[in-house]
Amino acid sequence: MTEVMFADDVLERLKERNPRFHGMAYLFLLSSLHHVMESLERPRHITGPELAEGARSLALERFGPLARTVLEHWGIHATGDLGEIVFALVDAGILAAEEHDRPDDFQDLFAFEDAFERDYPWTVGG
Repeated sequence: MTEVMFADDVLERLKERNPRFHGMAYLFLLSSLHHVMESLERPRHITGPELAEGARSLALERFGPLARTVLEHWGIHATGDLGEIVFALVDAGILAAEEHDRPDDFQDLFAFEDAFERDYPWTVGG
């Protein structure tokens, strides 16, 4: 598992700008980006839907059936929140966006209830 780290002052500035999100939300988003990048044959731009799907996948991998609870504890209640976090990181100079990238690229991509509860990939047997 790859851990992403910030200098404490950077994380504090991000939390001051948008106190809705726990510091772990920013770190998780960056870990999700890394998770998506690792799956590519070569580095390229990642779209909002790709990053949201990567975050969903990583949350299920790390937190299992508690994924929704953990994300919501950090202030992430919907895919649109991922877009807000991404663009806070862009504004802070940590991530770069292309000219056509918008926070709306993350809006309503999937419902958390469906992605983390109703469609949870339960396995039977062992």
